[in-house]
Formats: sequence, C-alpha cells, structure tokens
Amino acid sequence: LEIGGAPLPEYSLEDIRSLKQCADNYGITITVGYGPAWNHNIGSADPKIRTEAVGWYKKTFEAMAELDSHLIGGALYFYWPVDFNVVNKVDDWKYSVEGIQILAPIAAQYDINLGMEVLNRFENHILNTAEEGVTFVKEVGMDNVKVMLDTFHMNIEESSIGDAIRTAGKLLGHFHTGECNRIVPGKGRIPWREIGDALKDIEYDKAVVMEPFVCMGGQVGSDIKVWRDISHNASEEQLDIDAKRALEFQRYMLEWK
Repeated sequence: LEIGGAPLPEYSLEDIRSLKQCADNYGITITVGYGPAWNHNIGSADPKIRTEAVGWYKKTFEAMAELDSHLIGGALYFYWPVDFNVVNKVDDWKYSVEGIQILAPIAAQYDINLGMEVLNRFENHILNTAEEGVTFVKEVGMDNVKVMLDTFHMNIEESSIGDAIRTAGKLLGHFHTGECNRIVPGKGRIPWREIGDALKDIEYDKAVVMEPFVCMGGQVGSDIKVWRDISHNASEEQLDIDAKRALEFQRYMLEWK
C-alpha cells in the first residue's frame, strides 16, 4: 500500500507506530509516494532550497525506517506540479542529477530506494520517457536510485509500453498502474497483457501499485486535474469493491503471485 509522503515528517512517533502495527496486522508492505513541494526541490539551483529539501527528506527517511518502508517514489528529482514558465531542461537536469547524488547516500543509510518517476509532458519536463529515466539514473550512478514507470504516463509518451518497460530493465525499481484516464485497472484500454509479458521478460519482482484518481475536489483533485466525477458518484463501499476487483484483475493479467 502506498501512502503519501507529504505529512510523514509531521506524524508523531505514536502515529507512526500505530500505522506500522496496522500494516503488520494485515500483512501490508508500505511504500511512499511524493510530489515534492517547491521548497523540497532537491534539483533547485538555490543552495538554501536544497538544504531545506535535505532536512525534510531526512525526517521522512526516519519515519520510513520506523515503518520498515524501503521505497519512496515520485518526481523526487525536482518539484511538482511544475511551473513551466521558469524551466530550462538542460540546467534543471544538471541540478537534479547533482541533487539526487546528494540525497541518495542519505537514503542508503536507511536502506531506502529512490524511484525517479517518469511523467508525461504536461506534468514534468525532465523525465518523460523510460529512455530518459534510464539515462538519468545511470548519470546519477547510485545503486539505490531506480527508474519508476507509470502506465498512465507511458500511455501518453511511449510508442510501445512493452518496449519502454524492457528499456528500463533491471533499473526498474517501482511500477504504478492505472488506466489512460486514471480509473482503476481493468476498466479502460491499457494493454495489460503486453505489460505483464514485458515485466516477466525483465524478471521484475518489486512492487506494483495501483494509483487511481476518480473523485473531484481537494488538493489532489486539483493537482491531478480531475474535473468530473469519474467514479459516477460511487460510494466508499463501491470504491473499495472496485479496488478489490482491480487487484484481482492485475494479479491475473500480470500473472502476479
């Protein structure tokens, strides 16, 4: 189960231990997702922002260690959502590589991997394809820095989703799934068998996390641009049923054990 990273440093130790106990009771492995705020931009050219980012991540890594969580993924190399009025891909790439090279050894102290999420062109300008993700990770050159792919973003940017997964190969460290309009897997047109075959080809054995966004409202709804009720006014009970069925569908299509 993936949890949001933004509030983690603010949790009390009691909160964290309670969450850990709940996860243990249900046999759940926790991963963490985060779209960094601008003042947590490890890829900033401003040393003060980098310093603030490092401090925030240290607190997050400490909380993750208490949760026995070993992966945090997202646009960790920059910030999100991006202000495209002030971007420069060449410079931002350079500073992002340098920033992750600072962050990765700190994460390694807690046995934490960093997933560099490849996003579509409307959400990020640095990493848009699996090929760019691989190039970036190799340039960073740290064992705990991995490529992270997401079927929603791949559907927009990649000519072949299967080939993109194979391009990432052994560097693929985390995988998000969702349909082309961000509903739960199995209700859209994403080529799941192709994806399953590609994951099998690269012998992928790490987490697969569904990431649907189907409801309007709140900060997440605004950031993800959910402008209509994709859930069709589903109750919380129906959303749970959809998630359960999507999990069963994924295990079948991806031949997950």
